Amino acid sequence: MKFSIVAALVVVLAIGCESSSLVKRDIPAEIETLNKYFQDAIEKVKSHELISQAQGYLEEGKTQITPLTDKIQEQMKSFVSDIEEQVRPMADKLQAQFMPLVDQMQAQFKPLADDLQAQMEQLFQTVVDQTKALLPPQ
Repeated sequence: MKFSIVAALVVVLAIGCESSSLVKRDIPAEIETLNKYFQDAIEKVKSHELISQAQGYLEEGKTQITPLTDKIQEQMKSFVSDIEEQVRPMADKLQAQFMPLVDQMQAQFKPLADDLQAQMEQLFQTVVDQTKALLPPQ
C-alpha cells in the first residue's frame, strides 16, 4: 500500500510539472497540499496498523494472564478455607461464652418490657376512657 501511495505521488508530481507549462499555477502550494494529503493518508494507515498491533498484544496478554488468574483463584480458595477452619472454633467458643450473657440480659429485661407494655396499655385505655367521657351522648 505504501508503494502505491509513492507511485501516486510521483504521477501527480509528473502531471503537475507538465501542466505548469500549459497554465501558470501556484505549483509550490499545490505540491504542499498534495504532500500534506499523502502524509495524512500514511499516518492513518500507520495508526490502523498500530491499533491492530495493540489489539493483538492485548489478546496475547489476556491469553497469558488467564491461567495465572485461575491459579490465584485456586490458591485464594484454599487460603480462605484454611482461615475459616482456624477461625470457626474461635467463633463457636465466643458464641458459647456470649449466649449465657445474652440469655441473662433477656431474662432481666423481659419483666421490664412486660411492665412497660402494661403501663402503656393502661395509659392508652385511660386516654380512650377520657376521650369517650368528653364526647356528647348519642
